[in-house]
Amino acid sequence: MRLHRLDITAFGPFGAAQTVDFDELSAAGLFLLHGPTGAGKTSVLDAVCYALYGSVPGARQSGQGLTLRSDHAAVGTRTEVRLELTLAGRRLEITRQPPWERPKRRGSGTTLDKAQTWLREYDAVAGSWKDLSRSHQEIGEEITQLLGMSREQFCQVVLLPQGDFARFLRADAEARGKLLGRLFDTHRFAEVEKRLAERRRVTETQVREGDAALLADAHRMQQEAGGAMELPELAPGEPGLAEAVLSAAAVARSTAREELAVAHCRLSAAESAQAATERALSDVREVARLQQRFAQARQRATLLQERADAHRGAQARMERARKAEAVAPALELREAAEAEHRRAAGAEARARAQVPATFAEAGAAGLAAAARRAAEELGGLESARRAEHRLTELTAERTGLDRQERADDDVLAEAESWLGEWETTRAGLQGRIEAAQEAATRAEQLAVQREPAQKRLRAARLRDQLAGDTEEAQKRALVSEKQAIQARADWLDLKEQRLNGIAAELAANLQDGEPCAVCGATEHPAPARKIAGHVDREAEERALAAYQSAEERHAQDERRLGVAREALAAATAEAGNAPTEQLARESEELERQYAEARSGASGLHAANEQLRHAEQERERRTAVRQEAAVRAASRVGHRERLDREKAMLEKELAHARGGAGSVAARAAQLERQVALLTDAADTARTAEDTAQRLKATDARLADAAFRAGFDTPQAAAAALLDDAAYRELQRRLDAWQSEEAAVRAVLAEADTAAAAQQPPADVTSAERTAAVAGRRLRDAASVRDAAARRCTELDRLSARAATGVRRLAPLREEYDRVARLAGLAAGTSADNERKMRLESYVLAGRLEQVAAAATVRLQRMSSGRYTLVHSDDRAGRGRSGLGLHVVDAWTGRERDTATLSGGETFFASLALALGLADVVTDEAGGVRLDTLFIDEGFGSLDDQTLDEVLDVLDSLRERDRSVGIVSHVADLRRRIHAQLEIVKGRSGSAVRQRGQ
Repeated sequence: MRLHRLDITAFGPFGAAQTVDFDELSAAGLFLLHGPTGAGKTSVLDAVCYALYGSVPGARQSGQGLTLRSDHAAVGTRTEVRLELTLAGRRLEITRQPPWERPKRRGSGTTLDKAQTWLREYDAVAGSWKDLSRSHQEIGEEITQLLGMSREQFCQVVLLPQGDFARFLRADAEARGKLLGRLFDTHRFAEVEKRLAERRRVTETQVREGDAALLADAHRMQQEAGGAMELPELAPGEPGLAEAVLSAAAVARSTAREELAVAHCRLSAAESAQAATERALSDVREVARLQQRFAQARQRATLLQERADAHRGAQARMERARKAEAVAPALELREAAEAEHRRAAGAEARARAQVPATFAEAGAAGLAAAARRAAEELGGLESARRAEHRLTELTAERTGLDRQERADDDVLAEAESWLGEWETTRAGLQGRIEAAQEAATRAEQLAVQREPAQKRLRAARLRDQLAGDTEEAQKRALVSEKQAIQARADWLDLKEQRLNGIAAELAANLQDGEPCAVCGATEHPAPARKIAGHVDREAEERALAAYQSAEERHAQDERRLGVAREALAAATAEAGNAPTEQLARESEELERQYAEARSGASGLHAANEQLRHAEQERERRTAVRQEAAVRAASRVGHRERLDREKAMLEKELAHARGGAGSVAARAAQLERQVALLTDAADTARTAEDTAQRLKATDARLADAAFRAGFDTPQAAAAALLDDAAYRELQRRLDAWQSEEAAVRAVLAEADTAAAAQQPPADVTSAERTAAVAGRRLRDAASVRDAAARRCTELDRLSARAATGVRRLAPLREEYDRVARLAGLAAGTSADNERKMRLESYVLAGRLEQVAAAATVRLQRMSSGRYTLVHSDDRAGRGRSGLGLHVVDAWTGRERDTATLSGGETFFASLALALGLADVVTDEAGGVRLDTLFIDEGFGSLDDQTLDEVLDVLDSLRERDRSVGIVSHVADLRRRIHAQLEIVKGRSGSAVRQRGQ
């Protein structure tokens, strides 16, 4: 890294624009940055750091960059830092503007502008600068990747703060560890310690949980064994717990099987006793059943004897009912004839009540003659009925003429009214037609404007969508770029590890007597061995393939981002910069006007049709008015003829009606009289016929009853039974016979009679004996089942415990292994003699490298007197690993760096800083650092030591480096000719530069 030019505007103490030409200063190799206290020497270094990383070192970075602005700057001048430098062979220019509160362009007050960043690269072929990025994140990642260092490492390596290294010399191991951890990024080793400790806690928890589950199973087995099992007095995690539990389980299983065998024997004896009592109980119950059956049969026989008289009466009743069945048809005929006669007499009475009183005593013949006379009179009214019908027609026709006259008057009035408004109607329709034609013209004009407006709106919406897609593509490109950077770092890390262990990889192919590929020797007394975690070629190639794949994904994301940006630019060119909402409103307004015009134009055809219909209506109404006038003239003669015919018919009908209101009323009276007289004559004849049939059926019924053996027809009717009574009586007779046969059969059974001769059976005693035997059997079965369940459960729990012990064995081995590694990495293990943590061990290796690199320069600065060495000794009760001592060649003794004087502390810390810069540079991938800054401390040196220190610094030019010394020691201004002076003033600081 080489600095070329630095431009500062309104930054820190610099109110105006200032320029630092590092190319001119670096020509001498060593230059001095001096000025009074508070002038801004450190601000120049802050500007370099801010340009590279977007922030300044330490506590000076606050307020999101707002505090970086100079209080001496003009109101309208924006803070800006521009740095031109060469990184990894690329000439770059970085411009950063922190956020600032500027005056509002309109009105009063201020507004906050966001921070901005630009990165450009010089194209030597084209001879011009080309833009690379304006993204804070992209630029930060690019610079960090090119430098290979974080901001903290850069501030320690390039901007060497001597005060920090003096404190580093005097610090304890913990403070040194924090600084070295930040510089060398050894947090991954601390993470390994944490992961091991966490894994130890997890495995310990799992082992304890497994032992707890094993003890839980042991307690369950103890409960099942009923106190026959003793548990080991061991806690979860203690050794020997599994073996003790399995031994106790085996004893419990053996005891349970013995108890099961005893229970089986007892159950067999109880089953035999219970079977014998069951057979005895069955025999007693059978005797009791037969005795009860014989007693019940005797009771039923006695009951039949008591009901014998009732049975004989029922038999006699059934016999009389069967005889009465021969008389039943005659009885039914007599009842039917009597019912028919009653109906006929009733109908006759009702019919005679309807006829006039003069016919009340007339017989059937007299009623028929009266009906014939009324019918003859009814036939003589037919001509009068036709005359009355014609009179009704004349009246209706005269009414129709009057109605036509009123209708024609209405038609004439309506036609006159409509024709009077014709001109107004026609003018209104003509106006509507003209308005519709104008709307159609306007709709055609708006239709031409619709498509461009809609196309622009679609382009605007596509522009908004593409803006989101572009932002998403940019995010994906950033993510893939990070992944590619990380993959490259992983690949380089594995490559470095492989190179560090390449000796072991080459040694793996050595054979006795074969020359070594490196030194050519044929003897290999101590070939290198592969260590744990050795990286081979396959691992490196996989990491390289992963890096190339990540780079390809990043390139694809960049191509997609370019396509998205091109599409966004095309959509923006078509849509313009107008907001989508504005274009949408304009398009909606245009659509509304177009719809209104279309709506207005759509009424043109309807208006033309209405005008045509109106003209047709005018012609129709004119013709209707003429036709109504003609009909009015013809109605006058017709009305006179109707009046003459009506008078003649009314005179004729007055004679035919008699006392009725009309001919029809008189005809209705006669028709009703004819119907009533005819009905009365028919019902009278029917009543006479039914009376004759009733007398004949009475004679036949008396003859049938006598032949059946009954004195009177009434006695035969009383002996008859209906169907329900007949079935019930038959059922009773059948039941008597069945019961009598069943009783006789039971009393005739031999075993039943034999049981009746025995003493009464004692069923209760036999059941009690059987119940006792059954209870003993159940108790024995329960004992046997409990013993079987105990054996089964103990077998299951023992099997589960054995499975748990087998499953826990690998976990316990893993716990022992992880606990040993975690104790070793944390420095708490007895195997770690120096109690050194893993991170401290790695940092100790780095500190050894730093001490070796610093000793080269320290010996020159101290004329060969002092040498820095790393110490693993423990300090007090603390842990070892990060001790730093100085060896005094004059005394030959090793002492603590805290015993050095002020000047010795300065050049020792300077040597340490330069050594640390070399080591960190190599750690960062060998990035060349061509410009360094050293801050303060030279005032504590005498002239001889100062010369030696300057010689060491001047020797850095051998590697084409330039070193800037920040100091206000006056003697340095005489010794160093290339100077950058910071001048302090009321209007802010200024920069004065002097070359060689």
